Amino acid sequence: MLLHLQTWQEVERYLETSRGIIIPIGSTEQHGPTGLIGTDAICAEVIAKGVGEATGALVAPTLNIGMALHHLAFPGSISLRPTTLIAVIQDFITSLASSGFQQFFFINGHGGNIATLKAAFPQIYAHLADLKFSNADQVRCQVANWFMCREVYELAKQLYGEEEGSHATPSEVAVTQYVYPEAIKEAFLEKEVASGHPIYSAADFRRHYPDGRMGSNPALATPEHGKQLYEVAVKTLSSSYLKFIGE
Repeated sequence: MLLHLQTWQEVERYLETSRGIIIPIGSTEQHGPTGLIGTDAICAEVIAKGVGEATGALVAPTLNIGMALHHLAFPGSISLRPTTLIAVIQDFITSLASSGFQQFFFINGHGGNIATLKAAFPQIYAHLADLKFSNADQVRCQVANWFMCREVYELAKQLYGEEEGSHATPSEVAVTQYVYPEAIKEAFLEKEVASGHPIYSAADFRRHYPDGRMGSNPALATPEHGKQLYEVAVKTLSSSYLKFIGE
């Protein structure tokens, strides 16, 4: 169930039986010559919707701008600063907690969001306590990175081996191809692709990763692979969500 397609009365009835909500979060950033700029948000959104359908959970609107400062040397990339993203997440959760939501399950599609999310959660708990919310001590936040789920990782390695890489990966590109087959891109990809360089500034990132890829070969992606990866992610994260709200 998508929150933005409900009425307030429907949400009120939902809260009579569940206090959990799924929040997809991704990024809007370059994904190499064949990856869509919205890849991270697309993957998080479609997987979150699938988990919502499987578990009966409400799914919040997608946070599709993340922490991607290191990609800003590539046209089209958009980023929030970590402090801004923390503030956005805090306001997002505070709004929902004021309605009675207590369990916030973030399905994340972007590695650059992980540290910021983990930093945001303790700040949010303290903020809600300062506001003296009646349910402040019941609020719980958890982040699930779909691409890091063991079952997803194992399938990606089975499909792509070492050519999975760590950015603009064939697994995430495959999921977008499954969701948007009409938007599949083709381009010449150099066989030699950089990997292993630490991430610093945006200019330094582009200098070391000139076409945006990090050790990956997204030419291996197919919509059929995307369907497999999507189904594994939904199954795994549905179990994780149900465990989380049952704690």
